[in-house]
Amino acid sequence: MEQIEEQKVVEQPMNKWLLYCARLVSVIFTPFLVPLIAFCLLFFCTYLRIIPFQARIQVLSLVVCFTIAIPLLAIYVLQWLKGWSFKDLGKQEHRPLLYILTILSYVTCLIAMYRLRLPRYMTGIIMASLLCMVMCILINCKWKISVHVASGGLMIGGLISYGVMFNFNPVFWLGWFILLTGILGTARMILCRHTLLEVFIGFLVGLFCGVIGILFI
Repeated sequence: MEQIEEQKVVEQPMNKWLLYCARLVSVIFTPFLVPLIAFCLLFFCTYLRIIPFQARIQVLSLVVCFTIAIPLLAIYVLQWLKGWSFKDLGKQEHRPLLYILTILSYVTCLIAMYRLRLPRYMTGIIMASLLCMVMCILINCKWKISVHVASGGLMIGGLISYGVMFNFNPVFWLGWFILLTGILGTARMILCRHTLLEVFIGFLVGLFCGVIGILFI
């Protein structure tokens, strides 16, 4: 009897630690960061670092504005107007409105990039992200999938696509992003936000969009 009670005392802090780590992973690796991470890899980890620093910063500023700042601001304003808690934002019935706000911001970013005549390998990142958002909202109308894991699949699909486009071997980066996607999926299941099947389908959706959005659209 005493051994059982001691085991419960030991397990409880461990469960709290796992929950804390899962929440931290979910907050840090938000889907909003995908375009920024992709552009940073493109500008600072490939031969594109020869582009003048000022030009790279201008593009990154555009990406941050329309894919992070504006969507997050819109979500916080919506949360304040509707009186939603942080948990309410994750509910399936609330997701379509959040997606629509994000999609509008991404479309605006894409239009701005076309007007600036940025090359296809840059606009393709936003196109793939936009396609992923549209597919997530369509699937979410009937069934819930993990957008966090979809973003991980999107990065993996994007790396494969750029490997084909520029004829380089992305195995090193693929290994890191596959590991990160696995951690994200585990975190979402620990938080009981998604089932294993929802995580897996989310990954497939992101992978598909990363390939189709960059190579074929």
